Amino acid sequence: MKAAGNAFERTAHERLAALPRVALAPLPTPLEDAPRLARALAPAGAAPRILIKRDDLTGLAMGGNKVRKLEYHLGEALAQGCDVLVTTGAIQSNHCRVTAAAARKAGLEAVLVLRPGESEAVQGNLLLDHLLGAHVRIAAAPDPATMESTIAGELDALRRGGRKPYLVPKGASTPLGAAAYLAAFLELSHQAASRGVAVSAVVFCTGTGGTHAGLAAGAVLAAGGVDVLGVSDGASRADLAPIVSDLVRGLAARLDIPLAVPTDAVVVLEEYGGTYGVPTPACLEAIRLTARAEGLLLDPVYTGKAMAGLMDLVRQGRWRDDQAVVFWHTGGQPALFAYADVLGDVSD
Repeated sequence: MKAAGNAFERTAHERLAALPRVALAPLPTPLEDAPRLARALAPAGAAPRILIKRDDLTGLAMGGNKVRKLEYHLGEALAQGCDVLVTTGAIQSNHCRVTAAAARKAGLEAVLVLRPGESEAVQGNLLLDHLLGAHVRIAAAPDPATMESTIAGELDALRRGGRKPYLVPKGASTPLGAAAYLAAFLELSHQAASRGVAVSAVVFCTGTGGTHAGLAAGAVLAAGGVDVLGVSDGASRADLAPIVSDLVRGLAARLDIPLAVPTDAVVVLEEYGGTYGVPTPACLEAIRLTARAEGLLLDPVYTGKAMAGLMDLVRQGRWRDDQAVVFWHTGGQPALFAYADVLGDVSD
């Protein structure tokens, strides 16, 4: 099984290398130990080894997991001769911020269709969207039909004006976006093996499914028995698991490799997510503890909730002290500055 997995990995590397891609991130991102966090979670020494995969350090416009995905989407956009990127997300969307930056890096323009519902004060990611010179359009209502019609209207207007837009779906959660995180999982595997670390699980935040699909696909290809645990940002498992499974299927078709992750094999820990965009008490505790134990900043929408899940699982004794768990830091720290009223409560 491992030999087959190695053969599949080589094939995956070859197919990934053949995809159009624009290098935006300084890769590989660091894999760092977090010993003080482990001790804080299990003072008696029963915690697993905790490592942090620092995808908050992907560089472009304050980084995050979307940078890896945009490398492939931007590559495809340029290969198609497009001159403007169009995408969508929440007002404090990390994805929209990185899309705007990726467009500028390539000499393109960006149009962002944002979903109302959060504060429209120009702060956090929204401030960066404006600094990057993106055309920001806040839709009239947050429902899917209004969002879709607003996006369609922007695309039509661009085409009528002689432009050639490229649509990046929400979160860049497509088979192409998942390909970026298949490559990222293989990167992690190489880093861990070079340090003699046997990774038992990867914990991260899951929302639109692209990162989740790539990591789940990587775990299958590597055939190393790594648990891929997605902590929900507020989405339900019933909604998210089929999306992840479908994205893996699309990724397999895109790379022409035999690969599947059935819906019932997709792990979504929805008990830590609460309401999207609203930090839970456990999320706030995770932000505070991680900052004070490791000097590591998390965000209140995604990584804070993922760390709350990891902390609870460690405290429950899910892993032995001879195992290693990777927390995949997907970035998002600019949103901290849009949550000052809530985060003020974390101080002593």
